[in-house]
Amino acid sequence: MRTIVPIELEMGRIRNGPFGTVTGVMYGAFTIGVIGLRVISSGPEQWEHVSVSLDHRCPTWDEMCMIKDLFWTEQEDIIQFHPRASAYINCHRYCLHMWKPPYEVKLPPSLLIAPTVRIT
Repeated sequence: MRTIVPIELEMGRIRNGPFGTVTGVMYGAFTIGVIGLRVISSGPEQWEHVSVSLDHRCPTWDEMCMIKDLFWTEQEDIIQFHPRASAYINCHRYCLHMWKPPYEVKLPPSLLIAPTVRIT
């Protein structure tokens, strides 16, 4: 996770209440952008974690990418999970999560992510 808090996060930082935090830390609650993405970043634990939510819809891929770039550098691999049914927990219908484990993540081969030849 970044060590210097981007200005976009500081501007949206929630400073009071149960999720309130002080200036300069990467964890806490934030409201980001004109649509009011609600973001919660967990405190310094083994797994780095950020949740992103809206009232009436899930965040888009582009919104998740923007939040990812606020919390982590472009060279860090971040994970979104789809857990098995027996482990599934849903506290908020329109909330998505990102995690970074305390170890290097092995990515799948790039061919499984996207073809090397453009399909038209």
